[in-house]
Amino acid sequence: MNKDVKPVRYSYGITSALLAGGAAISLITGIPAGAQVAQNELLQTGNAVPVAGAPSSFADLTEALTPAVVNISTRQRVTIENTNPFAGTPFADMFGNRGGGGPTTREAQSLGSGFIVSADGYVVTNNHVINPPDSRAQLQSVTVTLADGSAYEAEVVGSDEQSDLAVLKIGRPQPFPFVRFGDSTASRVGDWVIAIGNPFGLDGTVTAGIISAVYRSTGNRGAFDRYIQTDASINRGNSGGPLFDMAGNVIGVNNAILSPSGGNVGIGLAIPAEDAQPIIQQLISGEEIARGFLGVQINPIDRDFAEALGIPENSGEFIQSVQPGQAAESAGLQSGDVVLSVNNVDITRNTSLSYIVSNIAPGTRVPVEYLRDGERRRATVTVGRRPSEAELRTQAQTFDPDDEAQGQIDPGKGTGLTEQALGVQAIALTPQIARSLGAAADVTGVVVNAVDASSDAATKGLGRGTIITSANGQAVTTPEALEAQVRAVQAEGRDAILLRIIVRGQPARTIPVRLRAAN
Repeated sequence: MNKDVKPVRYSYGITSALLAGGAAISLITGIPAGAQVAQNELLQTGNAVPVAGAPSSFADLTEALTPAVVNISTRQRVTIENTNPFAGTPFADMFGNRGGGGPTTREAQSLGSGFIVSADGYVVTNNHVINPPDSRAQLQSVTVTLADGSAYEAEVVGSDEQSDLAVLKIGRPQPFPFVRFGDSTASRVGDWVIAIGNPFGLDGTVTAGIISAVYRSTGNRGAFDRYIQTDASINRGNSGGPLFDMAGNVIGVNNAILSPSGGNVGIGLAIPAEDAQPIIQQLISGEEIARGFLGVQINPIDRDFAEALGIPENSGEFIQSVQPGQAAESAGLQSGDVVLSVNNVDITRNTSLSYIVSNIAPGTRVPVEYLRDGERRRATVTVGRRPSEAELRTQAQTFDPDDEAQGQIDPGKGTGLTEQALGVQAIALTPQIARSLGAAADVTGVVVNAVDASSDAATKGLGRGTIITSANGQAVTTPEALEAQVRAVQAEGRDAILLRIIVRGQPARTIPVRLRAAN
């Protein structure tokens, strides 16, 4: 299993020349003769060839490490919504229950790799191996298969979507073979590495190569957009497997490939051990992973930004927007500022603002250097707490209250209690949605995302973009809170619920909405 692969194209220029002697080299290439002689001496002394002890074969190393590398397979239940083009019309049942009988489920499977990090059976893998990105899928079971063919049901100890890491636990009477994390900060471009995993389900596949880059950013500037790049072959199914150095230490967790075709082209990416190991320890210990957050949308300073601002390329990151009430706004940072460093760590091509801030504990006060109108300034920021990935996705969603196509629920199609009983699909009211609706900054509640046109809620004026601030006399700030109040009214045997609502351009009012009887 691998992350989305983006096509990357490279062009290579090949130049050949016939050279005769050191003087000719100096004249043709422009390299001083002394430098070329030093290079020749380096080659002659053997200091540029692999160090003594570099293997002529990887067989011994592979034999020692393979028992700790595992195959991970999962079973998931995927819910598929069936659609009936005649739903809500007199023709709905004309063709039987073809697509109109509500959601159906099917079983799906996935394969990946992992490695055992303790004798008592803790296994490291990628989060996306056990939690596929398909939001309709629910994990049913995880099976870990060892190199000797023995298979065990695994418990999910913890997972972290942002870093794409997860920990499983298996158990049996005797100890498991295991491997240890090494020091990825000591890695150098050109070092030998081997990857062991299960590409395409082929157990125990070993590939070797070198480190192509120690810290490679793929350009999304996320908190964990820092990888070890290797040309050791990595393919689908290698995800979650180990990248070893020549001492047999895990220096990376294989995670993704860059490829125009989806197959290996010599650009594999692994999460560095220095980033992975602390997270793994927190997951094993059951600690909550709290990361820092500034609340800004940013862009790297590419060539065009640099030209427009009159500053060097890759010098900091440009603030596009600042979220209200978050750490950056509280510290006085504004849209248009260029952040140069945080906590005295410079922002560079390979060390993004997101990476620096995410590794600072929430509540910590740190200095921030930035440019505003060409003037270098300094502020002190109290770092906030990063929301969950689900919350960040919700915040990033755009909300068009006038999108009628998105604002309708087919009669009987809703699966949640509020959809079935109230005829309303509600989502969290984020600051972005509140602004799009013209609501005051202090308004809290949930917003109607879609409504069943045949419901009493629709008759009473609820539609896409209506804000519900309270239900049954209780404030509601989440869809779950609204559902709880609907359930409470049903439990009391009442057929209607009081809702406090705000419709765009109108003052807040309270209305009774009749509930539909349960099916």
